[in-house]
Amino acid sequence: MFRLTDFTYDGKTVFLRADLNSPVENGRITSDARFRAVLPTIQHLLDDGAKLVIATHQSRPYKGDYITTEEHAQILSKLLGQEVEYVEDIFGKYARERISSLKPGEAIILENLRFSAEEVFYKPIEECERTFFVRKLAPLIDYVVNDAFAAAHRSQPSLVGFARLKPMIMGKLMEAEVDALSKAYESDERPRVYVLGGAKVDDSLRVAENVLRKRKADLILTGGLVGQIFTLAKGFDLGDANIEFLHRKGLLGLVDWAEKILDEFYPYVRTPVDFAIDYKGERLEVDLLSEDKRLFDQHPILDIGSRTVEKYREILMDAKIIVANGPMGVFEIEEFAVGTVGVFRAIGESPAFSVVGGGHSIASIYRYNITGISHISTGGGAMLSFFAGEELPVLKALKISYEKFKDRVKE
Repeated sequence: MFRLTDFTYDGKTVFLRADLNSPVENGRITSDARFRAVLPTIQHLLDDGAKLVIATHQSRPYKGDYITTEEHAQILSKLLGQEVEYVEDIFGKYARERISSLKPGEAIILENLRFSAEEVFYKPIEECERTFFVRKLAPLIDYVVNDAFAAAHRSQPSLVGFARLKPMIMGKLMEAEVDALSKAYESDERPRVYVLGGAKVDDSLRVAENVLRKRKADLILTGGLVGQIFTLAKGFDLGDANIEFLHRKGLLGLVDWAEKILDEFYPYVRTPVDFAIDYKGERLEVDLLSEDKRLFDQHPILDIGSRTVEKYREILMDAKIIVANGPMGVFEIEEFAVGTVGVFRAIGESPAFSVVGGGHSIASIYRYNITGISHISTGGGAMLSFFAGEELPVLKALKISYEKFKDRVKE
């Protein structure tokens, strides 16, 4: 795959696909983490004299955080110390004229890509090439730089549509993500420990099945709803309140899949030995083998317990490779952040090479000032797809583009 240093960009028009999809409250962006993550790529291109066209999506239609990219432009302008102009168009006449009039070192950001219907659906690269979006913009662009790792598991026009038409290059963030995740996945160092939590149970089951079958993992630690599904699969009763919650979430059907994984790899999947509930307004930890587990009938599980944290900590401190995705519980409530903070702090203190990803994981790391993690991935779904052994459409597109245009390096 092409890396940013393979080309020079002076006077060239560069389409930069970033993922600046950010949390929004009351119509305002509340975190600039993803903006800061792509700054090195943006700065490199501008310093090299590129005419820069930045593009990103923000949320999905009809959701509360589905907003324009006007504030994205303001945040980028402040971080860069130069204007990034907001263009209230995507591939229409106004956008095309503004792209054509760009001067070296200037930057614009297009309107929210998902304001275009073509960008909402997943299509093969051939169909993405034929979209109005790609056909209108391709003649104006010299290079495409993709720094949107968090969207790498999607096949949409802005992400893959230019790959066979223009050289498509990894940005610095994309390069760092691919290098770190590949190092963790391909390493022969042992023990290799995966920590799977959060609510993306089906994705986590795919990861567990893949890394165990391909002998990429020596042990899997579970928490969050992933841990609850595996606990049920082991034959434990988690009570009416939790069974009902999992049913409402449509997750009970995954217990059979978890059972099959346990049948094949039982000793290598660890589940919590205790859980925490809210009992009369306070955190109460309930051992899975105690009579107090009857409380699960009335009180939902909100975290793993302290005994589980200690058991997981011992394992993590001896690990050589750690991959983690998803929190251990409802970390947004301080008294139920014990599991998430305890496990992530152990990962940070471990001498292992560690990769942690997922939006909620990242939020908890920053909220509780956890340090020492080797690589914090910007991609939740993309990271899970990578470790599930699935081919990510954006990485495939980058490889296709490299094969087509590799003779043009440093032309």
